[in-house]
Amino acid sequence: MKTILFIITAFTSMTACESTNQHSDTSNPVVQTLEQANLSDKLKEKDVVLVDVRTPEEVAEGYISGASHFINFYDDDFQTKIKSLDSTKTYVIYCRSGGRSGKAAQFMIDNGFTKVFNLSGGISSYSGEVAK
Repeated sequence: MKTILFIITAFTSMTACESTNQHSDTSNPVVQTLEQANLSDKLKEKDVVLVDVRTPEEVAEGYISGASHFINFYDDDFQTKIKSLDSTKTYVIYCRSGGRSGKAAQFMIDNGFTKVFNLSGGISSYSGEVAK
């Protein structure tokens, strides 16, 4: 009987810890993934900024409508430009397929931004309107 009680107590303690860890911790923000299907709704929210981190040549081929910042990931002043953004806003970052934007988004989190989303699949997976 004591063994069963011990197992139940241990299991309850473990699941309580697990559920606590699943809640977002605002003191330790992380890059969130934004699925393509949710982009339109996210951009309708207040203080959401869409940032394209592709090269100027890539941008010239077309960009996601609503993008307001074009910061080339490969530029020498990339980090300076990112740090100059308003860290109180919410950012959706994208590139061609998600690699550069993932690194850019993590850089933002590491530098005090708290609400940063990496667009899953980048513009390669985007099926909406493309501007030029």
